Amino acid sequence: MASDLHRTATTTYLCYVPILEESAGAGRVGLAVANIQSFCIFARQQSQKSVCKSNHQMKYIKTLFFSSLAVLAIGCEDKEKAKEDLFAINSELINAQYKPEESINLEVLNKKGKEIDSIVYYINDKNVGTVRGAQKLTVSLKDQKFGSQNIKALVFYEGENAEATESIEVISDVTPVAYSYTVVNTYPHDMTTFTQGLEFYRDTLIESSGQNGNSYFRKLDYKTGKVYKQVDLSQQYFGEGITVFDNKIYQLTWREKTGFIYNADTGKLIKSFPYDREVEGWGLANDGKTIYKSDGTEKIWTMDPETQKLTDYVNVYSSSNKIKSINELEYIDGKIYGNIWQRDAIAIIDPSTGAVEGVLNLAELRKELKSPTQEVLNGIAYNPKTKTIFVTGKNWDKMFEIKVSK
Repeated sequence: MASDLHRTATTTYLCYVPILEESAGAGRVGLAVANIQSFCIFARQQSQKSVCKSNHQMKYIKTLFFSSLAVLAIGCEDKEKAKEDLFAINSELINAQYKPEESINLEVLNKKGKEIDSIVYYINDKNVGTVRGAQKLTVSLKDQKFGSQNIKALVFYEGENAEATESIEVISDVTPVAYSYTVVNTYPHDMTTFTQGLEFYRDTLIESSGQNGNSYFRKLDYKTGKVYKQVDLSQQYFGEGITVFDNKIYQLTWREKTGFIYNADTGKLIKSFPYDREVEGWGLANDGKTIYKSDGTEKIWTMDPETQKLTDYVNVYSSSNKIKSINELEYIDGKIYGNIWQRDAIAIIDPSTGAVEGVLNLAELRKELKSPTQEVLNGIAYNPKTKTIFVTGKNWDKMFEIKVSK
């Protein structure tokens, strides 16, 4: 409307002025011009009124539009909530825990008597089977990782679909064996070292320490405690575990999401690298091909030494529950030995599954300590020449060489 009025006023002015100039005197021309100006003012006033009216109409339309959207959204939410009450996975057929060799029976309860076309079942978002109608489905759990399993049933009915969910836990089918040990030797240990990593490189022991302002790794003579070389981290880093792979020392930091790689002979920094996942850095170990990393949870990750990318993980489980707070790691004869934070024990873990196969209780070593600031057991280093294991802890004044047996 506003555009049309503007166009009419402009057209009238252009059409009538030439005629008035040709046929009328100056007075009439002046009057005509005045009349034309009055008409233009009138047209503009009408245009402004129309614009105001149009704005009010637009506001009304917008209000109506967004109100309709809100009503539609509420309607959709109500519809989705109503869908949640249509079906449920039959919990009477499901146990809380399963072992890998077992299978789970899945069935959907049709609470509102809908006509079901088919059901697609998922475990951890992986399609594990489809049934027609409301038939049961039996699923083997042998390929599932230990840990929580999220089950979803996607139900197709009467041209629509709805979901039902449930969860279970897969635990280890291996009963851990209690390992025993004998102390072969006892050595001095720097009680100011907040031990995070411990590993032999040739005949030299490498140890890393944590705490902001006191983070480093050092090469030392394990018999005397003499330090050959020490490489410090800057104040901003809280140092964590280390491992030596391909003549390079890999070192983690706790929450700074940064790792470092050094020349194992000189200690010179080769590069730093960012963590590629939102996890903390705790312990490191390697089997000559792959690096293993703990993050303070029940997970042990595999890391590509070349790219420093985390490629996979296992959840550490016993035959009853998950083992959280896996800390310092050491790879020994095909198994991962892992300190458990806040416990004076070592879990012996199958790296391919995460199953705890054995437990080594080292609580008795505490009786030999005199350090007033001693904290948890942490630090495992295997000496392949002597086939013995060296263990110590955070701020311990002693390090123990032990021989382990079943």
